[in-house]
Amino acid sequence: MQLILLERVEGLGNVGDEVSVRPGYGRNFLLPQGKAAIADAGNRKVFERRRDLLESKQSDLLAAAKIEAGKLEGLTLEVVLATSDGKHLYGSVGAAELVALLKDNDFTVERRNILQDEHIKEVGEHAFRVRLHPDVTASLSITVTSEQH
Repeated sequence: MQLILLERVEGLGNVGDEVSVRPGYGRNFLLPQGKAAIADAGNRKVFERRRDLLESKQSDLLAAAKIEAGKLEGLTLEVVLATSDGKHLYGSVGAAELVALLKDNDFTVERRNILQDEHIKEVGEHAFRVRLHPDVTASLSITVTSEQH
């Protein structure tokens, strides 16, 4: 399936790129999300007329993501949780918990944009990343401390 990208899609291409994707990916994700249009003569003409608008929109999104990354970069979240032996947590700290902690600090991030190498299962300082744009990622840390009985 040949598509024209209407926005930057990570791992696929930039605005205006004509890409070939599997029909299911195009039909079920790219087209309904408005990320692409079918590459036919009519859509090519429409895209060329809208190219400047779409490219400026993408550059605005990139600039906003860089500003947000600057605010997030180096932020250290803190959480106190129950532990079994003073070191190991009951459960773990995953993406949903990190989203809630970021929301408490007035940052809105979707769960799918939290990048963790592994779930946090022990007390201490741990690093994770937040993808704000396909080209912008912010590095943060979380300090987990043990709840005192």
